[in-house]
Amino acid sequence: MDPSLWPTLDPELAYLVEALPDMSEGMADVVAARQMMASFMPKGPVPHEDDLDITDVTLPGGPAVRLYRPSGAPGYSPGLLYIHGGGFCLGSIDTEHGGAVQLAYALQAVVVSVDYRLAPEHPYPAGLEDCYAALQYLADLDIVDPARIGVHGQSAGGGLAAATALLARDRGGPPLVVQSLGIPELDDRLETPSMQAFVNTPMWSRPQAVQSWELYLGGKAADGYAAPARMADLAGLPPAYITTMELDPLRDEGIIYAMRLLAAGVSVELHNYPGAFHGASLATNATVSRRSGADLVAALNAKLNPSAPAAPSHPTSAQPS
Repeated sequence: MDPSLWPTLDPELAYLVEALPDMSEGMADVVAARQMMASFMPKGPVPHEDDLDITDVTLPGGPAVRLYRPSGAPGYSPGLLYIHGGGFCLGSIDTEHGGAVQLAYALQAVVVSVDYRLAPEHPYPAGLEDCYAALQYLADLDIVDPARIGVHGQSAGGGLAAATALLARDRGGPPLVVQSLGIPELDDRLETPSMQAFVNTPMWSRPQAVQSWELYLGGKAADGYAAPARMADLAGLPPAYITTMELDPLRDEGIIYAMRLLAAGVSVELHNYPGAFHGASLATNATVSRRSGADLVAALNAKLNPSAPAAPSHPTSAQPS
């Protein structure tokens, strides 16, 4: 792609844009899109893997999850549900393994990453119900402090994280101290200015969002759990950490959701990263990527370890929606 199409693009990200193909129709062939997403993932050992105990578990009647626990962690640890991205149709616990490792290590937290069912084979609400089941599993672990549990996701995972927080509120489920919504996919109506304008942006654009929602909803009308932007009542939700990227069609729905949460009395920290696009943190050495990773760790650490010293900042990788 031609970086000059976006005058405000961060110069440190130009090399990645040049290497990317036009993906605007990428969701039209889900099998090919899954293969492409897998090809973006780093190969080889992940830093700090050896500092964790990692176990794969299949929940009875539910999804597979991967449990990350800092080796030798004493007593109760905070818990974090990790929900991968992928437009509701792509991705797995393997594609964001590195991000889960880095958060478990940096936060010294028990992280449960959920391999939720994907659309179109399993449309809404299958994936969301898997995420909620994984949250209940995390909260029931005897190594997790029930007073320090959060949920984190990026892209479609951010939308599912918001929906999981809504389910926990409305079903009387595990109380959450934070919902971390990274570049979240929240609104099937696709009417915001950024969604209307960004029809060919790198990694994620309006045509992909249209296809993503069609596949996820499977012909059903969206409610506030499918598309949290539709939820009328946002009161009583946990504090939110929300990130958006300037050159992302999802930018405005994330900002609007943050503003609605604030209006409903929910504490919100919102970061919009200039010059960045959806999935830009694949450029791991770019300043904006390192900053967004450090900001994420700091925000989660403040909620999950409120009386502890600041955790080491180890940037994590946002993955494409």
